[in-house]
Amino acid sequence: MSAYLGVDGGGSKTALLLVDDSGQVLASHTEGPAYYLEIGLDAMRAMLARGIGIILKRAQLAPSDLNYTFLGLPAYGEDSGLLSALDSAASPLLPPTQYRCGNDAVCGWAGALACQDGINVVAGTGSIAYGEFDDRTARAGGWGELFSDEGSAYWLARAGLNLFSRMSDGRATRSALYDLLRKHFGLRADLDLCAAIYAETQNRRSTIASLAPLLAQAAIAGDMQVSALFDRAADELVQIVDAVYLKLEVPKHLPVTVSTTGGMFQQRDLLLRRFHSKLAIHSARYRAAEPRLTPAAGAALYAAKLSGAPLSANAIAVLEAQLQAKNAIYDSF
Repeated sequence: MSAYLGVDGGGSKTALLLVDDSGQVLASHTEGPAYYLEIGLDAMRAMLARGIGIILKRAQLAPSDLNYTFLGLPAYGEDSGLLSALDSAASPLLPPTQYRCGNDAVCGWAGALACQDGINVVAGTGSIAYGEFDDRTARAGGWGELFSDEGSAYWLARAGLNLFSRMSDGRATRSALYDLLRKHFGLRADLDLCAAIYAETQNRRSTIASLAPLLAQAAIAGDMQVSALFDRAADELVQIVDAVYLKLEVPKHLPVTVSTTGGMFQQRDLLLRRFHSKLAIHSARYRAAEPRLTPAAGAALYAAKLSGAPLSANAIAVLEAQLQAKNAIYDSF
């Protein structure tokens, strides 16, 4: 039996999945965030060591039993000076020759498209698109929350906070969002929002991004100003896909598959349908598809691919059926 470990590191949580060469899930585990820019490199290494140790124990395997591991890490590749430090993130627990690190966008693509040619766009805490075509790879977006991550939860929440300030000043009409944010933060005065947001314990990427559901609530309540922000988010995400498509140099007569992952797309009416509608304008270029597997499963598939022994179509189907059954169990509660 061959065993492959996939690690999908994210801004809010890290998912680990261990599979064998027949597509059977051997163990799974969830840890905390892997965003080293927020938690620090040492904390990220400690989290990975803990998570890998736990999942191996659950499967009753030793590190030497793993054929290969792929670790998708947020912000990987965005600082050349840190590549060596990130590449050693799983050492000394795992031998350096038995694993590889990369950007977590690869996990989303590998899972959504089962390592087949196409583009996957992620809209979660941050946003990014990654694709492969004919052995070419490309990414777009994902430049960080300060000036990029368009269409992400952070981007949307930041735009919502800006809208609140405009409402308070009288530069925009007060609507549902205004009352929701006042209630959420328990504001006695509108300017108290500054203390709530800029406090050291609050001004964090994940904390800001967690406000996105409030904007969804406002839009569902009929706030047209917030609804317009979701429309802008869909536009931005399509532009990111367009950028990857052009970089991949796909022949014009060949449409590529585009899939979506990330918590923002769970807002089906507010974002996913708008995204698909805007994508359909370029129907000769794209065909939309639901993601087949989770990013963690994608990381495990990618690990097998990197080992030189990619999982067969039958094994992938087995893995897909198991994950769907697991989701059905959770959905029944």
